[in-house]
Amino acid sequence: MLRGLYTAAAGMIAQQRRHDTVTNNIANVNTPGFKQDQAVNRSFPEMLIALTGGDANPASPKIGRLNSGVLAEEPVTLHLQGDLQETRNAGDFALVSNIQVDGMNFDAGGKFVSPDGQVSYQPQAYFTVQNADGELRYTRNGKFVVGNGGELLTTDGSRVLGANGQPIQLDRPLTDYRVMENGQFADARTGDAFAQQLLISRVENPYDLVREGDGNFRLTGDAQAAALAQGDQVQLRQGFVERSNVDAATAMVDLMTAQRAYEANQKMIQYYDRSMEKAVTEIGRV
Repeated sequence: MLRGLYTAAAGMIAQQRRHDTVTNNIANVNTPGFKQDQAVNRSFPEMLIALTGGDANPASPKIGRLNSGVLAEEPVTLHLQGDLQETRNAGDFALVSNIQVDGMNFDAGGKFVSPDGQVSYQPQAYFTVQNADGELRYTRNGKFVVGNGGELLTTDGSRVLGANGQPIQLDRPLTDYRVMENGQFADARTGDAFAQQLLISRVENPYDLVREGDGNFRLTGDAQAAALAQGDQVQLRQGFVERSNVDAATAMVDLMTAQRAYEANQKMIQYYDRSMEKAVTEIGRV
């Protein structure tokens, strides 16, 4: 009976975290460049049952295996392309990334599974910025402004880096510039190219990125980003922003599903509570 109680409690915790994840996605449905998170749950290992008083040999059960609920893991960020929204603002930039790799046919989720079961993910392109501590960060939020010192900045104050690895410095308003598809700055009237060029980085495995807030990501471990290779299908669009890749309708369905699953587990706990109360107060009378 206690195992069922713990299973229902684990289910409530998992659905609460799923609810929090979906709520955060919905709250950022209008945030430029936002990448939605997906809640991930997994079953407790069967060995845990043996350690807590279950079957001593879970590898060969007599009537089947019994899991003890689910465990909510860290949510997974889905780095899929969002739709573009035209703003006609010279300081708004959006990336259209469709990088291909020879011999790999990525599915709609950006995943490729080889015949031997090896999983690869579609590389993605990101703007490269530098935070206040001088550390590199990557973002798809292309809403930029020119600071008082002429530096090109993100909305959170990070410095936008150029192809030379240095912060971009501008001596004119952004309306005087036309930024080409490769990130090169040019005169808006004459078309003459300038030295400034946005540094667009290629991340081989976007799941090596960890969200830090304000639309910024950092690479984990030994993972590194590289400059775009010749032939990479990446375009920069000025006067556009990339919308979040959150589907509001799907998110609302997920939210309601999480709420109903939470309530179902809650009712199971109430049932076990009544059963234990009856066992304590009535069985002893027999």
